[in-house]
Amino acid sequence: MIQNTDVAVIGAGPAGANAALAAASHGFSVTLIDEQPAAGGQVWRAKSTAILDAPATLETVAGNRLRKEIDDSLVNHIGAARVWQIERGGEGSTLYVLRQGRSEVLHARALIIATGAREFVQPVPGWTTPGVLGLAGATALFKQEMALPGKRTIVSGTGPLVFFVATEIRRLGGEVAAVITPNSRGDWLRCLPAMLSHADLLLRGGRWIADLILAGIPICWRHAVTRVEGETQVAGVEFRKLTADWSPTGPARRIDGDSLCIGNGLIPATEAAQLAGLGLEYSLGLGGWVPCEAADGGTHLTDVFLCGDGTGIRGAAAAELHGRLAGLSAAQHLGADTSAERDRLRAPFDRAARFGMAMTSLSIPRAGLTRLTTEETIVCRCESLSRTDIAAEITSGARSTNAVKSGLRAGMGPCGGKFCQTTVARMIAEAEGRAEADVPPPTPRPPLRPVPVAALAGDFSYSDLPIPKPAPL
Repeated sequence: MIQNTDVAVIGAGPAGANAALAAASHGFSVTLIDEQPAAGGQVWRAKSTAILDAPATLETVAGNRLRKEIDDSLVNHIGAARVWQIERGGEGSTLYVLRQGRSEVLHARALIIATGAREFVQPVPGWTTPGVLGLAGATALFKQEMALPGKRTIVSGTGPLVFFVATEIRRLGGEVAAVITPNSRGDWLRCLPAMLSHADLLLRGGRWIADLILAGIPICWRHAVTRVEGETQVAGVEFRKLTADWSPTGPARRIDGDSLCIGNGLIPATEAAQLAGLGLEYSLGLGGWVPCEAADGGTHLTDVFLCGDGTGIRGAAAAELHGRLAGLSAAQHLGADTSAERDRLRAPFDRAARFGMAMTSLSIPRAGLTRLTTEETIVCRCESLSRTDIAAEITSGARSTNAVKSGLRAGMGPCGGKFCQTTVARMIAEAEGRAEADVPPPTPRPPLRPVPVAALAGDFSYSDLPIPKPAPL
C-alpha cells in the first residue's frame, strides 16, 4: 500500500520530533517514523510500562512533554518501524518502511532526516566479553528499564557521559568501582568558556562530579582501560595512564568488577542521508563525517532537510532547536512563510551548539587511542575479525573502507558496520600515512536495516505461481 504525506520525518528524537511539530504547525500533513515504539529517541527514551511509577528524571519530564505534544498535534507518529530504503525521483522522496513484518511505501513531498548518532568504542582486548556495555547503551538501560549493568561496575570513557552514567548507577543503587577517563582536568577547564553559554547544564555536570568525589569513587584522570578480564563474564579490567596523545604508558593497574560501561564519544549516523543522495564532508569538531548541510537544515536537494546529531554532535539542547529550524525550512519549501520564526531560533541554537561542541571536543580522538587496540583484539564483532586480519588486508592493497568491506566482509554483518567501520578507517589512515579525512566511510546500500525476505516478497500464494508442466520425455 502506498501512502502520501507532505512531510516525512525519519527519527523521533529531540530533533526529529520537533521538526515534525514545527512543520505540522503550518497545516501540513506530517508522518513521523521511528524504530522505537514511543517518541523521544535515546535522550528522552520512554520508560517501560513496568516502571511508570518510578520517580521522574529531567529526561523523563522532557520526554513526556514531547510525547504529549505529538499526541495533541496532527502529526502521524509511526513507531516500531524501520526505514530500509530511500528513493529519489519525480517530486519528493519515496520511503520503504518495515512495519509489523510488512514493507510499506510512503511518498513525501519533503523529507527530514533526523537519524541521530551512534556510539564509538575503541576496541580493546576483551571488549566483547559479556558484561561490557557502551555508555550510551547503558543510559538506554537506565531510562527504559531502570536496570543496572551489574553489581559492581567500572565506568570508562570520554566526555560528560562517563560521569552521567556513573551517577545514574549510584542513583539506582549500584556500586561504581571507579571512573576511568582519558580526559584530564585541564581538558575540562579549557571547555569552561563555551560551557558558560548553558550555565544550567554546566551546573548539572558539576553536581555529577561532586557526587562521585563526595562518595569516595576513584576518578582516574588521563587513564584508559587497556584490557577486560574474564572468560564468560567481566571479572575486572586493566588500565594504564596515558600520555598527552593518549598512548598507554607505565605499568598496568587492575580493578575488580562484574561489568564495564565504556565509550569514546558519538559519531553522526549518516547512512540515510547518503542513501537520499547527499554527500559527506569531514568535520573533526562535529564528530567526523557529516552530511553536507546548508543553513537551517537545508541541503542542495531542495526537498531534503537534515537536523540533529546526524549532522554533527551538538547535544540534545541544540538538536531540539535544530529540529524546529529544519521543520520550518521544510514548511517554507512547501509554501509557508516561516522566515520570522527561523530568525528567532538561530541565536538560541548557536548558543546551545557552542556548549554541545565543547562537550564533543572532549571525545576528539588523539593519535595514541588506536594503540589501545592490540593485534589480537577483535575489531569486527559480526565477522570475528581481529586487528591482525584487517591490517593484513590493508597491507595486501585494500586502501579504502569499501575495499576492506569487500575483501573481509567487515561491515556487512547485522550491525552494518556501526561497531567497526570507524576503527577500520583509522587503521587505513594510519597505515597509509593519511589523514582520517581522506578515508571516507563505505558506500551505504539498501537495506539500511535488516529486512525479512517475507516482507519483501509481499502477499502471494505459491499455488498461484505459473509453474509449467514438465516437458515430455
